[in-house]
Amino acid sequence: MLHAVLMAGGSGTRFWPASRRLLPKQLLAFSGPTTMIQATADRLGDAIPAARRMVVTSRPLVDAIADQLPDARVIGEPCRRDTAPCVGLAAAIIAAEDPNAILLVMPTDHVILDRKAFARAVAAGVALIEADPMRVVTFGIPPTYPAESFGYVERGAAIGEADSGAFQVERFREKPDAATAEMFVSSGRFLWNSGIFLWRADTILELLRRYQPDMAAHIDAIGDAVGTPRFDQVLNAEFEQIVGKSIDYAVMERHDNVAVIEAPFDWDDVGSWQAIARLQPLDESGNAVRGRHIGIDTHGSIVHGSPEHLIVTIDIDDLIIVHTPDATLVAPKSSEERVRKAVSEIESKGWTEFL
Repeated sequence: MLHAVLMAGGSGTRFWPASRRLLPKQLLAFSGPTTMIQATADRLGDAIPAARRMVVTSRPLVDAIADQLPDARVIGEPCRRDTAPCVGLAAAIIAAEDPNAILLVMPTDHVILDRKAFARAVAAGVALIEADPMRVVTFGIPPTYPAESFGYVERGAAIGEADSGAFQVERFREKPDAATAEMFVSSGRFLWNSGIFLWRADTILELLRRYQPDMAAHIDAIGDAVGTPRFDQVLNAEFEQIVGKSIDYAVMERHDNVAVIEAPFDWDDVGSWQAIARLQPLDESGNAVRGRHIGIDTHGSIVHGSPEHLIVTIDIDDLIIVHTPDATLVAPKSSEERVRKAVSEIESKGWTEFL
């Protein structure tokens, strides 16, 4: 059966001050009435019912996520160890209960609006795995500009019919510089790496044993304890010993049987405040506003507040303004990557109440 694994361990520091350690961006609503994690779960529709949805997150977020997704199974990692251990943990638990499980692994901070197109792409990926159980599948996004903030996937030969949209992966490429990104886009061979994956649970466990044997030994020990009174104790002891790695580096870049499906759906990796301007209607001056705002000669800005607090802006262009009850951010849009530096400064001062 098809199961969903929702990865929800990120801290979302680039969305400070709205995003905090105990309320990260995946638990916030930016472009509609539902939060990002709720929208991710809703995207699954009837294809993967709630009983086959697992959320893997950090322990401090378990209760908040359970409140937002009361029907999902929420697993709290004892510590942060990147995406490969996250994937392995979920696969070990699910495989112990459903040896034939196929896993759809998704981050919880993406926006995909066309659910039918997404479902068709997932079904195509499942068919590829049913034809070859050792194959793993990723989804690539046709690039719309030469992004330097995304990894890329280079397409190889088509799988099946030429217009199937499925290709062998030639190679994965890390986030490029500007010139390399231009080359990737102009070549027509590269797709953005969405970070959405499909594979059999037993296959990804076998690939972890092949490429990351030390990590796999700890994951297997956890898997052996599933359904026993020792599970929590074993999870704590084994998971903390894992050296964290991303699933891209641990497996995807090493395996020689990876397919990429060229996504037929619009996609947005909501990675920073400027993404908000892509997700909601702009006012007549090109501003993305959430909350109560009066703008006088204000253009191209992002204003994020609440209905209870009025934000007034006069004679400004291209700013990010975020107001919360205990912290306010004001920055040029061009400097949004430095929000992380601000978070680091707050941490260094010991002002953890603002994190």
